[in-house]
Amino acid sequence: MKKSPNPYDPQSTPKNQLSKLQHRDPRNDPNKKDQSSHSALKYIRAAAKKFAGIITLTFLFKQRKATLKARNNGQIRGVSTPSELSAGSSYNRNSSSKLKLSDTYGSFGTAASGPIGKPNFTFEEINKATQKFSLANKLGEGGFGAVYKGKLEDGSLVAVKRAKKNTYDRVLSSEFRNEIVTLSTIEHLNLVRLYGYLEHEDERIIVVEYVGNGTLREHLDGTRGNGLEIAERLDIAIDVAHAITYLHMYTDPPIIHRDIKASNILITEKLRAKVADFGFARRAADQETGATHISTQVKGTAGYLDPEYLRTYQLTEKSDVYSFGVLLVELMTGRHPIETKKPNSERLTIRWAIQKLKEGEPVLAMDPKLRRNPASNMALEKVLKLAHQCLAPLRQSRPTMKKCGEVLWGIRKEFREKAFPPHPPSHNSSNFPQGDARKTRHLTFGIEDEDSYKFISA
Repeated sequence: MKKSPNPYDPQSTPKNQLSKLQHRDPRNDPNKKDQSSHSALKYIRAAAKKFAGIITLTFLFKQRKATLKARNNGQIRGVSTPSELSAGSSYNRNSSSKLKLSDTYGSFGTAASGPIGKPNFTFEEINKATQKFSLANKLGEGGFGAVYKGKLEDGSLVAVKRAKKNTYDRVLSSEFRNEIVTLSTIEHLNLVRLYGYLEHEDERIIVVEYVGNGTLREHLDGTRGNGLEIAERLDIAIDVAHAITYLHMYTDPPIIHRDIKASNILITEKLRAKVADFGFARRAADQETGATHISTQVKGTAGYLDPEYLRTYQLTEKSDVYSFGVLLVELMTGRHPIETKKPNSERLTIRWAIQKLKEGEPVLAMDPKLRRNPASNMALEKVLKLAHQCLAPLRQSRPTMKKCGEVLWGIRKEFREKAFPPHPPSHNSSNFPQGDARKTRHLTFGIEDEDSYKFISA
């Protein structure tokens, strides 16, 4: 096809036309002014589009660079970024290596909607990493399915969540997809990290960060570790508070976990906590529209469920606060929320423990594995008082998760000061001057300075 000459480009305009254009008198051409104005407007529009394109490309380049940097640092392997999650509207539903999207996904109670990124593991990779899902690598089993320890070709350790076969239905499909979408949009020190996922024939697999020291429930039961001291339990409570506060306040939109419990709290080798299992997670209500809750089918674990949520089907962030209150009682008593083998008066652990608190004998509810001393007794009583507030029947009476974290921080600080009182410095000591006793105590016992408190650790 012959290219049309550009009348505004001397290089592409024939000489005879160029001559006419150069000698044309604008005063003799009544349409010239209109044509010039139209051309100027087109030029401005084109320049504006070009400028907008440059800005967009710059933003995408920076976002992509940040993602690649995270992946190169081993933080994430091939997981789509939030912007990639919302890009595209469909995938090949006939392909076994791609996730089949549900047309009614939004009705299943998810934390995020829209299509999710492409799978980034093959079944062969996962099969090899888990040694064909060997029982020796099995870490545990839950409602979704079994969890296996895996070792990738680069030596990285991962946890492989394998959905149950033959029982895979729309509910499990929702949980599978929900966890992928939620984990791919969050990043926090006290939340497990997503590495990838795959769907292959009847296999649905999620690959997450491996946390190799069992669950909080296993530590409280004594089946893992050497028992948790009260100081370690306070650290774990604060870690969980940080994680849930991040979900409630620092994600957009806020995320409600909906299944906070001891068996969903993973413990690191340094006895710190990471919150796991986001299959039940939901977006919070849209505050811009004035909504205070979302109505949804009740999901969660017996003993941890918010009674107001059970009664009204209205879910808010305060439902997580209630579950956190149950967790605090677990940490202090060591008991399960429901103890079927205990007498009727002790069967519901939170009711029994709070009753002991009201009677002025909270120490009787203390986990027998814990050492009793003035510092421990003080911490126990204050944690149970906080738990009592979290367990208020009406959600308006419960504190926020941020407030819970702040209160726990103060309890831990007071416990450490009471457990490790400062010793008067020796007059002959030149290393620690007398006027710097507070700093000395912090260096000796690792107590954080009150002014250096960073509530959210990214």
